[in-house]
Amino acid sequence: MNTVLYIKANPKPDDVSRTFRIANQFIEAYKLKNPNDKIITLDLYKEGIHFLSPQDVQKHVAKPGEGKDDPVLKYAYQFLAADKYVFAEPLWNLGVPAILKAYIDYICVTNITFKYTANGPVGLCQGKKAVNITARGGEYSTGPNAAWELGDKYLKTILGFLGITDYTTIAANSLDIVGVDTETIISKAISDARRIAETF
Repeated sequence: MNTVLYIKANPKPDDVSRTFRIANQFIEAYKLKNPNDKIITLDLYKEGIHFLSPQDVQKHVAKPGEGKDDPVLKYAYQFLAADKYVFAEPLWNLGVPAILKAYIDYICVTNITFKYTANGPVGLCQGKKAVNITARGGEYSTGPNAAWELGDKYLKTILGFLGITDYTTIAANSLDIVGVDTETIISKAISDARRIAETF
């Protein structure tokens, strides 16, 4: 049995968020294919993730196994314990929502999710896999604006730093472009999500 951590980073409710419309369909398709797997939903806004305080930062060099019940470090241990990750967030101002970056700061903890060695940092989350599901107002997967997309790129890079290199992106682009058929774009993304979920 695998544990899937479903990380939601959008203040909009599920029926309004275009990102969650796609991501929830991914989760439903995954459940059908993997009924015995455990899915933990982590809504970052409901969790009340905040920016790290000076006291929180001091905890970020932990001894292995230390602080599992700490209100900040518990997220790093939860992340480490999962086998698969589903991220769902919109592209905001060319990057991820600030609350998702704050969460990344929670989980990147020395000696829990990565460690330093004589040859530099080494991720401790190897052998795991992730999918990022994102909705974007413009076309940021191809063309000249692709260079401006810093949300998915950041997430892929930081997860690679933690040792997670099996990474897939599901993106719905151009949702705020005047005149486009947004429902057709979302429907295609949902179809892609359900297909990818079957082998995730």
